[in-house]
Amino acid sequence: MKICVVGLGLIGGSLCMSLHRAGYGVDGWNRSPAPAAYALENGIIDAVADGFACYDVVFVALPPRAAVNFINGASFKDGAVVADICGVKGFIEREIYSAPRNFYYVGTHPMAGKEVSSVYNACADLFDNASMVITSCEKTHASAAELIKKLTKDMGFKRIVECSAEVHDRKIAYTSQLAHVVSNAYVKDGEIESCLGFTGGSFQDMTRIAGVDECVWSELYLLNKCNLSARIGELIQNLSSIKFAVDSGDEGALRAVLKEGRERFSQSREKLPVGDIKIILLK
Repeated sequence: MKICVVGLGLIGGSLCMSLHRAGYGVDGWNRSPAPAAYALENGIIDAVADGFACYDVVFVALPPRAAVNFINGASFKDGAVVADICGVKGFIEREIYSAPRNFYYVGTHPMAGKEVSSVYNACADLFDNASMVITSCEKTHASAAELIKKLTKDMGFKRIVECSAEVHDRKIAYTSQLAHVVSNAYVKDGEIESCLGFTGGSFQDMTRIAGVDECVWSELYLLNKCNLSARIGELIQNLSSIKFAVDSGDEGALRAVLKEGRERFSQSREKLPVGDIKIILLK
């Protein structure tokens, strides 16, 4: 099986390394030559791809619009499996299925990363014990999805989460995009100046993702704007409730609103996904 990874950043480079670790040969391609040269020199890829029609599987590790442009402009082998790893799935799925294709598309989203980017920070164990979200619809080819599941297991992922693109985008607006928005807003407070010696784990947790690339994340936010806007609105309401209780000076009211959050979080940890979400644990 011939595999190519397009886009040799942190995730793309780590895909190559984890596939190599599992015994697969992997070629790569990047829009700019330096990361590809680095990947080749350091054994992250076996060769720099010159065309894509010879590959059985192509992982596209590019931002959403760039991924669609690449897929629309490339030639693939008949019956090849093309899988993107983008952080939004509805946009990609709609674009892919808007025209006839000679390949089989599978949407994926590895739930792993670092605060730093680029192939220079890639590692073979980035996906160990992580989740891989695999999205599907009525047009998804069953054998293509099964092949991606096999590669997911071989790369070291702990679980596969199966759902629709719509469910993925709704959930990811809360679990990922909102968290990045909150971190960005949090560090804009003027009190952040001269905090040396006053910070602990909670500050580090809140600020860890504040420095991510605004070009990457603004595209993801806007391609999922309805879901993200709804989650921001809910957060504003919840913050307003806490602020009102603090401003009132009523300790009982404050305890009640804080207890509500604690209990909601505790209950959420005890519930398993149902209905439109399927979890597959990998051994």
